[in-house]
Amino acid sequence: MTHLTADREACRGAGQCTRLAPALFDQDDDTGLVVLLTDSPTEAQLPTARHAASFCPTGAITLSPP
Repeated sequence: MTHLTADREACRGAGQCTRLAPALFDQDDDTGLVVLLTDSPTEAQLPTARHAASFCPTGAITLSPP
């Protein structure tokens, strides 16, 4: 099973993840930082999760195992 994480300390609020994968990520209304909606993406969501992680400018999103 793949585990999805989002490091809010590394996040700068660019919002790439929320635009690419709105079912997996949101942004905090107060800070603009990433909010993880699930830490266990489905098989169908994995390509989208990987895509969002690859576009994160700070590398705050990770999947393990990749």
